[in-house]
Amino acid sequence: MLGALTIQCCHAQSLEPRNYANLPVGMNFLIFGASHSSGGIAFDAALPVRNPELDVWTSVVAYAHAFEFQGQTGRIDLALPYAQMSGNAEYAGQRTDREQHGFTDSVVRLALNLKGAPPLTLPEFARFEPDLIIGTSLQITAPTGSYDPEYVVNLGTNRWSFKPELGLSKAFGPLSLELAGAVTLFTQNTNFYGGSMRRQDPLYSVQVHGVYNFATAVWASISATYYGGGRTYVNDVADDDRQENWRIGAAFSVPIGRHFSVKLSASDGVYARTGNNMSLLSLALQTRWGGGL
Repeated sequence: MLGALTIQCCHAQSLEPRNYANLPVGMNFLIFGASHSSGGIAFDAALPVRNPELDVWTSVVAYAHAFEFQGQTGRIDLALPYAQMSGNAEYAGQRTDREQHGFTDSVVRLALNLKGAPPLTLPEFARFEPDLIIGTSLQITAPTGSYDPEYVVNLGTNRWSFKPELGLSKAFGPLSLELAGAVTLFTQNTNFYGGSMRRQDPLYSVQVHGVYNFATAVWASISATYYGGGRTYVNDVADDDRQENWRIGAAFSVPIGRHFSVKLSASDGVYARTGNNMSLLSLALQTRWGGGL
């Protein structure tokens, strides 16, 4: 089970396998992560800029807890990231530079399994053989990040977002195939660049993952995702920034003793209609306790 936990870590186009994997009830997780993205804008892919060339280093502290809910398992995740960004982008035909460091928007995610993930103690979990798991989740991103309306590009977005998702995982022995579909809804940013009002249409996404679980508690995955929609409006004037983004990625997790695991993940853009593409590399250390461990 080591390494089963994943955290949606601040990036708008992250790939996250095993989001609905079953966990022993009462288990707690603490994650320390670091990531680097280059190229596009990691936190808001629909900003009205062109040809961004940004480097972003992000660190994150996250906590998760597994619990019982209506005869199935649930999980709550909390993530607080901090980032340093530098680079430039083109806005209104002019090249602009940007350097910033501070907190990015914090994330809370509540996931509830609906089928195939019974609440288990740690000894029961050791004998558990997953089949079909169906789950749902709601991710809320709060506007806690550093934000300055004098700049177009910021670490924070100055708005709330709500992302309901439905996911399923089907096991074929050590191999699991996963599918998840979601829509992200945004509140308005009433203090956008220069005091403007900015709103965004819903952003639709789908993710597919193939996960292989080795007998040594090591697992590896390959993933792909598509994002579509999300056109933005500044003072009710539509921008030509409707998204059609394809990304691929991979992850590898290995245990370190009984209480720790390390996960390395990477992803890259295959196609982005708006030209806002990025490469992402991240490393996370996870520790666990409770639940009879």
